[in-house]
Amino acid sequence: MNGTCLKFEKPIRDAISRIRFAPESNNFLISSWDSSLRLYDVDSFTLRVEVPSEAALLDCCFQNESVAFTACSDCCVRRYDLDSGTHDTFGNHDDLVSCVEYSAETRQLITAGWDRKIKSWDTRSTNPLECLKTPFAEVESMAVSGCNLMVAVGSSVNIYDLRNFNKSVYAKELFPGFQIRCVRTILNSEGFVAGSIDGRIACKYYEVFTSLDTIYVFWCHPKSKDGRHHVVPVNDIAFNPFISGAFVTGNHKGYVTTWDAHSKRRLLELPRYSNSVTSLSYNHGGQLLVVASSYAYREGNETETIFHKICNLKEGMDWIYFEVLSVAYFGNTGWILGQPLVNIAKFIASSAWRMPNPPCQVWRDSTRLMASLEECERNHFPEEMLYCY
Repeated sequence: MNGTCLKFEKPIRDAISRIRFAPESNNFLISSWDSSLRLYDVDSFTLRVEVPSEAALLDCCFQNESVAFTACSDCCVRRYDLDSGTHDTFGNHDDLVSCVEYSAETRQLITAGWDRKIKSWDTRSTNPLECLKTPFAEVESMAVSGCNLMVAVGSSVNIYDLRNFNKSVYAKELFPGFQIRCVRTILNSEGFVAGSIDGRIACKYYEVFTSLDTIYVFWCHPKSKDGRHHVVPVNDIAFNPFISGAFVTGNHKGYVTTWDAHSKRRLLELPRYSNSVTSLSYNHGGQLLVVASSYAYREGNETETIFHKICNLKEGMDWIYFEVLSVAYFGNTGWILGQPLVNIAKFIASSAWRMPNPPCQVWRDSTRLMASLEECERNHFPEEMLYCY
């Protein structure tokens, strides 16, 4: 497998939160903690659009080939005109916005935030159609398939019918005691797959929601030599839209693995990335897979993009994937959290653009955990952990 290293003319200056292919073309969105939304054209290997904003971008989605939305750390939902490169504030939450999804079936935009609210929007209006309150925890991940909305809250997955949004039609705790990191829908609304922070995957197939609730759970990360499983968070999952049951997982140790949900077997494991895989996305035809792997150096401010071609994965088909590597910049002045950061979203909220009167409750709370740089220098932290300067 050969790789080609590409460079952006203006490097991505911070970690990548999400990558998404367009619904019909081979363009994909890149949302990043550096506040910019980028549109990359794979066919011509060019960056078509780069739109800066005022806050970290925690998620992104397409409405169509020309319009996109982002979930932002300053409590805003932003709308982007990709043809003109402009954006405006579409809506708001009471705390940072963690997830954004668009349903082409119902023409609704769905957003969720750390205010524990899930909002449904008509994109022709800036007033929400519906607003639900999650009782126990913030929404960590969402996915839309047809009229179904999958929502990961704590260790549970709730499913809502977007045509009747007042209550969930399905709710199941998948990983008792462990938070779900991501949830994605199986092709043709056949079910869903969820990944947890302890490295497990849960597959749920259904035709109708019945009392017979069969879920297949397995570990993504291989056992160590002593027979124990490593606790390695599953950061993202992506289903191939062309091959039924085929999906890939990306984890915190830098592994990307292809699975067959029908046979419950691992198909392929790509060479390990040197840092965690943060996002995955297939194009509309299933021939291209984009992989985002974010680095965190103590020095430097660069981003690389490596392209690989993988042959003979299944039925002689050529599979291509793209790796976008982001380097988070660590300065020599500032503030640091007093302990390793496990939750990426909390790292964003704690590190992003300290303000005199931050709009988010998360920012206000996080400042109480801050220690001065002088105190930081008296402590030793392992290099492989992630800290905020």
